Amino acid sequence: MNPDCLAHRLTPAEREFFNTQGYLIVENALDVEKNARLLSAVDRIDRRERAPDHAGKLLSFPNVLHEDPAFVDLALSPTTLPKVWGILGWNIYSYHSHVDVTPPADEAALTWRVAWHQDSMRVNDELETDPRPRLSLKIGFYLTDATQPERGNTLIVPGSHLWNEVDCPQDGVSCPAGSEPLCVKPGTAVIIDRRIWHSRSANTSEVTRKVVWLGYCYRWLRPKDQMTVSHLLPQLDPVGRQILGDGLSNNGTYDPLDGDVPLRGWLREHSPEEAERTLHGQGQSRPPAMVRGKNLGRV
Repeated sequence: MNPDCLAHRLTPAEREFFNTQGYLIVENALDVEKNARLLSAVDRIDRRERAPDHAGKLLSFPNVLHEDPAFVDLALSPTTLPKVWGILGWNIYSYHSHVDVTPPADEAALTWRVAWHQDSMRVNDELETDPRPRLSLKIGFYLTDATQPERGNTLIVPGSHLWNEVDCPQDGVSCPAGSEPLCVKPGTAVIIDRRIWHSRSANTSEVTRKVVWLGYCYRWLRPKDQMTVSHLLPQLDPVGRQILGDGLSNNGTYDPLDGDVPLRGWLREHSPEEAERTLHGQGQSRPPAMVRGKNLGRV
């Protein structure tokens, strides 16, 4: 485990912002060298996977951790992993990964611009709470310049992670009130609560948008991807193996012993207050009722 993690732990102000707004921006999460390594890996996947008739369209390709060591390093990044355990606690792993490449589009030929949703699909139909439980989050590592709108930016409605429904027709054009684009520099990480209402957007600029998305959840949730990572586990330390999903079997998934969750042991040694806080479930405080929005209409 990289000791640099300790310098990037979630601050009280960051926790409050994430709990009330449903997202967090981590600037300079990637240095220039790491950004370049990831760009090279993403470009290689794009060249291999993009169909000849898919020019100008989004390529979203899952299960990428095994594609390049740079992606494994990203899952364990000292600038972002501490934010993840600060929000979700120590009983976590990475259950999902994908790269998005959005080339410039012909604006006149666009048949859609937005697709508003909450992540996790059936989870949102089958759970009965209001608001729904957090369960997971994902991080988008922006590798290209999205400092201006219309560059395929992720769109969000701040605070909407507390809404089970949103007032917006699903017509590919309309956006709910309060929506805004996330305008970020290359090397920025965007952490979003899975419940926040968000959408991809059209890229009508001249800059191809390239983002790596990593999802993290509790160990008792099933993986979203095939997660082709078992051959990588011997190369990692115990915490790295946990984050890539090692030990997800039998009762240890639900009632973990120390050997199942080495991150807990590492935190007990290096950041005891975080280990004890998350042990007692105090790291997931519910946001104040005053920021809750109206549930106006089902998408």
